[in-house]
Amino acid sequence: MPGFAELLTTAPPTTAGPARVSLRILVLIRWIAIVGQLVTLLLVHFVFHFELPILRALAVVGASVLFNIANALARPARIADFDAALYLGFDVLQLSALLYLTGGLQNPFAILILAPVTVAATILSRRSVLGLSMLAVCMISILAVAHEELPWSGQPPVFPFPYVLGVWAALVVSTLFIAGYVWNIAGGARRMGEAFSETQLALAREQKVSAVGALAAAAAHELGSPLATIAVIAKELVRELPPDSPHYEDAKLLLSQSERCRTILAELAHRPETDGGSPYAKLPISALVEAAGAPYRREGVRVIYVTAQATEGDEPMVARSPEILHGLGNLIQNAIQFADSEVTVTVSWDASTIGVDVADDGTGFPPEVLARLGEPYISGRSDRSGHMGLGIFIAQTLLERSGARLSFSNLPEGGAHVAIQWRRGNLEANQGVP
Repeated sequence: MPGFAELLTTAPPTTAGPARVSLRILVLIRWIAIVGQLVTLLLVHFVFHFELPILRALAVVGASVLFNIANALARPARIADFDAALYLGFDVLQLSALLYLTGGLQNPFAILILAPVTVAATILSRRSVLGLSMLAVCMISILAVAHEELPWSGQPPVFPFPYVLGVWAALVVSTLFIAGYVWNIAGGARRMGEAFSETQLALAREQKVSAVGALAAAAAHELGSPLATIAVIAKELVRELPPDSPHYEDAKLLLSQSERCRTILAELAHRPETDGGSPYAKLPISALVEAAGAPYRREGVRVIYVTAQATEGDEPMVARSPEILHGLGNLIQNAIQFADSEVTVTVSWDASTIGVDVADDGTGFPPEVLARLGEPYISGRSDRSGHMGLGIFIAQTLLERSGARLSFSNLPEGGAHVAIQWRRGNLEANQGVP
């Protein structure tokens, strides 16, 4: 069973805190199970006239009702992973008690013991899923040999041992396989959701930086006129007041501070794009690429920016998009971290396309992850402290939002190569983030 084998060796990253499972959903699922159990018991006993230990069976269902009411009234909206595991463990025990009273594994409803394990596999951690799976296997094994007679309208049938053994094996294998398979599928969805959350946070940070820079430039422009007026008045006061006046030093201080404010505002208004200019300003694609890579340095690694000779057309002018800046920055940073001594960033264009190639002289992408690059939590440096394998995923997601297509490969002479390409018309027409 590949799914269960992978479950034993691979755990998806999770951002789950101490309270992450919705208790409301678990309570709702149990109410559905309780209604199903009550309807089945009453129908079998009173309509089909099968002799059931009806009072004891209803007592088992009643215990589930009381437990559910207590949880709905006294517990928080969200519960921790361990608490959810205990909650579902009670369901396994409660259903096992019902099966014990009604024929054990000979009861056709014995397959329902898989339900709590399946629910757990979609929302809980690896440890909790393994614990519930082992609990379910134990209960299945006990029910195979210890149970009351199967309710019947006459003499109950006698099932041969090989048949009971087959049912036991089927349920055990199904429990382990479903737990492993569903957990891995749900884990992939959780990883993707968490990775997209990280992408949104990265984009929000980049947009905030751009917005702060634009606000600073706007503030410098708007404050320029009133500050100039203050400076003119301060100069007049300094010129008109006699040096022995008690207000002369105050006027000089006012004049010097107004000049200082004008200098600061002038710096804000003319700060380079890399320090947070307007996010809607256009600039040449080569300048945008250099701005994206400018914050990243590593001692001993040289970054070379190359503009390929264009066969036709002027250099494209593109918007300073946070997606492009952060996406290209992530790829350049990744190349710098892996390079031995040199990273080459090549910008090229023609009448219909714009391309950026990032290459380093390192060892290249590991062959085992090359085909999966772009998926979250896939990395060739997972042994490095704090590395989550999200850099390339975030870069690809952000750049694809701007209309780019990415491809990853290894150079014949060694080193990693990432090719990014846009349709020129789309990129030049894009004035900002949609």
